[in-house]
Amino acid sequence: MATARTPIVAGNWKMHTTVESAITLVEDMLDDLDALEGVEVVLCPPFVSLHALWEMVGDTAVALGAQNTDWRDQGAYTGEISPLMLAPLCRYVIVGHSERRAYFGETDEVVARKAQAALAHGLRPIICVGEDLQQNEAGQTAAVLERQIRAVFTDMTPDEADNCVVAYEPIWAIGSGRPAHGAEAQQAIHDIRMLLRDLVGEKAAEAIRIQYGGSVTGANAAEFFGQPDIDGALVGGASLRPADFVRICAVAQQVRCAV
Repeated sequence: MATARTPIVAGNWKMHTTVESAITLVEDMLDDLDALEGVEVVLCPPFVSLHALWEMVGDTAVALGAQNTDWRDQGAYTGEISPLMLAPLCRYVIVGHSERRAYFGETDEVVARKAQAALAHGLRPIICVGEDLQQNEAGQTAAVLERQIRAVFTDMTPDEADNCVVAYEPIWAIGSGRPAHGAEAQQAIHDIRMLLRDLVGEKAAEAIRIQYGGSVTGANAAEFFGQPDIDGALVGGASLRPADFVRICAVAQQVRCAV
């Protein structure tokens, strides 16, 4: 992990928790998370809990992120949430998560529009990319990642890229209990960084933080965080377990301080 990049660990709660249980979850880990230095922590609850948690974390070092956004500011789009609505509550927003791509038909073009809309409203997009099992076994990982990265970053300026985070999430590892090995994740993320050099320049590419996501736990986090190009994690199930999520964040801090 490069010393110039502060690791970022984001907890994606997906469609879990009510407002009440979300508050309890944050209460159980906020003091421990706020005490960490040298690592940025982001919580991404369901939309309905954002305001309640915004009131809880406002004076702490913990940031909030949304799990999705529309690319339009407003209009007759029943059920959608726009970046204009999210900006007062969030610092980050996840775009292009594999579940959004797989279950809701989001294309590379849609993901690119969402990333640009987020940036236009001062939000920092966490841009998810990754291959499925069939693509992985066919040796297509690099080609899939190149297509997804080019779709978002081809027309992006270096200054815009500075406000982005990339999350490499091999789809076959998400929630499967079968994470990629550290060296395997490092290779994919290194390839992403080299591609970003071509698209937004070396300086911006070296500054962009690239997370790993896929069955990350407190027990295996160090294997990933010790890799030179991996700058944290996008955490799913473990982010709903306070002790495990705090441990993951603490490992990121420890590895960062050891560099």
